[in-house]
Amino acid sequence: MLGAIIGDIVGSKYEFNNIKTKDFKLFDNDMFFTDDTVLTVAIYEALKECNGNYKNLGEYAKKTITKYVELYPYKSYGGMFLDWISAPNQLKKPYNSFGNGAAMRVSPVAYFANSISEVKELSRKVTEITHNHKEGIKGAEATAVAIYLALQGCSKDEIKKEMQKYYDFNFTIEKIKNSYSFNETCMHTVPQALEVFFESLNFEDCIRLGISLGGDSDTLCAIAGSVAEAYYGIPKNIKNQAYTYLDDNILNKVCEFYENCKYEKIK
Repeated sequence: MLGAIIGDIVGSKYEFNNIKTKDFKLFDNDMFFTDDTVLTVAIYEALKECNGNYKNLGEYAKKTITKYVELYPYKSYGGMFLDWISAPNQLKKPYNSFGNGAAMRVSPVAYFANSISEVKELSRKVTEITHNHKEGIKGAEATAVAIYLALQGCSKDEIKKEMQKYYDFNFTIEKIKNSYSFNETCMHTVPQALEVFFESLNFEDCIRLGISLGGDSDTLCAIAGSVAEAYYGIPKNIKNQAYTYLDDNILNKVCEFYENCKYEKIK
């Protein structure tokens, strides 16, 4: 979960001001957490409140997402999403979205699931309440499955083989860097974020490589960072720096998550 949050924070500065380089200060005063962080924490809270019974996870997610958007109303949410938020819970209907928001908020699912099939089930339940387009569901599922496999100790080759069931990876970051631009869809964010992870050398390099690609930087790096955390772990100095960008409420939730996390990889 923290990997997604770090990607969000670092990417916040460059979302609308892309830089095509890995040479930049990893954290600075112009960075902040965005809707990616808020909604990731909301999904975590929904999973926790289910207490192991995920039958009504979608309804829990509606409530916790609404709660967190009300707590953090000015975090650059999308227009259709805000229309969804404003409706009463019983009238909240999915709006056929395939936006990359489906994938940027899904990472906690991988830490609660006990099998690939459960990862897919939980991913679908927290996603289809808004992003019920097949590409939105696919983007979230691919991200959650990649994280889960990394947590299980799978190699990059093994993870990529599974991801090829979702996307073609007939590109490299270097080859697409010059032409890649801002795009908020799963189809043009998730495979690129996964490739960033596949080509990265360590957690920090993953975030830097994601920023160097450009595009929707905060969301792309949130997705890449969530997989990188599961695979590499997060260096303590980066974790501690990231914590300084969080308010007490978000920080307490993140700490709570790791206090109960069987997979924590903080190095």
